[in-house]
Amino acid sequence: MNKRQQQRMDFLIDRYPELHIVRPEIEKAFELLKNCYISGGKTLVGGNGGSAADAEHIVGELMKGFQSRRLLTFEMREKLCNIDNDMGSTLADSLQEALPAIALGNHLSLCSAFANDVDGNQVYAQQVWGYGQREDVLWGISTSGNAVNIKYAVIAAKAKGMKVIGLTGKDGGYLGSAADVVIKVPETETYLIQELHLPVYHSLCLMLEDEFFERRI
Repeated sequence: MNKRQQQRMDFLIDRYPELHIVRPEIEKAFELLKNCYISGGKTLVGGNGGSAADAEHIVGELMKGFQSRRLLTFEMREKLCNIDNDMGSTLADSLQEALPAIALGNHLSLCSAFANDVDGNQVYAQQVWGYGQREDVLWGISTSGNAVNIKYAVIAAKAKGMKVIGLTGKDGGYLGSAADVVIKVPETETYLIQELHLPVYHSLCLMLEDEFFERRI
């Protein structure tokens, strides 16, 4: 981690002192995600219940600018303009570089069909099986660590050779032992766990943005 990323971590712990016990795990998760993107991989993010909204939130921070500039390279701007000067120029000024990420559960037709035809608990696993590659990371979010849909997704990811990050509560549950890196925030009530999950994943997204993109300020 560079100096800026260390400052991000310091800021997180200053605001949420109770998270100091999971600082090493947050840093390990960052390194795992960084290596994923260096290798050309993507992140598949799955959450159960309210954590499904967190999964979508994470993807939103990774797939477009968060705090930093994500301007296209001159080469890519030129390619867009060469295809269509007017519309390509508009795209060149508007598109932003992304850290590829997919929120599991967002594909209504697929999810409802698989739930009806097979098993709703295995919908995330099916998506992992279809999208996942060895260089990818599965980021599973479950406050108990025991959500069945996340368990199935973890098994599918490991069979694909993927790394797994778990974001859970104090008890850890299944994710606590199955994930390559697990961040167990020190709370046991669901809503309190979710309140701590947000600053954790915001910090991870910010550190990744610092790693790969020019800062705005």
